[in-house]
Amino acid sequence: MAWNYTTVQDVADLWRKMSNDEQARAEKLIDVVENSLRQEAYNRGKDLDEMVSNGDIITEVLVSVVVDIVSRTLMTSTNQEPMTQYSQSALGYVQSGSFLNPGGGIFIKNSELAKLGIKKQRCGVIDLC
Repeated sequence: MAWNYTTVQDVADLWRKMSNDEQARAEKLIDVVENSLRQEAYNRGKDLDEMVSNGDIITEVLVSVVVDIVSRTLMTSTNQEPMTQYSQSALGYVQSGSFLNPGGGIFIKNSELAKLGIKKQRCGVIDLC
């Protein structure tokens, strides 16, 4: 198993102070998120640790992305589905809402993968062979 670039203190410094339960959860999430990023890189024929050691990824950028993913996951409620938008009506009996993360699991945005150089946007590519 590879070592982590991100610490619980990085999450606290870049996001906010956390409770003891959140710190314990963040420690586990850091492992999962960094290994998920390694897997995403591997799926695209890249090695995340090699990219960091070669200077293709600046360590602070990787830490920033991991903190973003961990903090987003920590904000996701564990006892109910969190809503980012909610509305209610009275006589028409209308009730609607948008969920932050409907599955409740960890998700990595395409923009975060692109920031690390794991996923690059291509435009107008045609392979004729």
